Amino acid sequence: MFYPAQFEVAPEGGFVVTFRVIPEAITQGDTEEEAMEMAKDALVTAMDFYFENRRNVPAPSAALPGERLVPHHPARIRQGAVTQYLPG
Repeated sequence: MFYPAQFEVAPEGGFVVTFRVIPEAITQGDTEEEAMEMAKDALVTAMDFYFENRRNVPAPSAALPGERLVPHHPARIRQGAVTQYLPG
């Protein structure tokens, strides 16, 4: 599964990453590669927040112009939370 993110050049250098459908996930990195890795971690942290607070996880959506897709695998979430992703 993939979530769309905006990678913006930060005025002080590096990149700031934000997610349109998961506004709690905000991160940054010195390079695009580091920003992508930090974005993956930000998704895991945000998902934990949703589960701990018993909130519905926003569904992934298609990328809009200027967005990049960040991969997220449900197995990276706490084991007990994965069931929300499973059909049934």
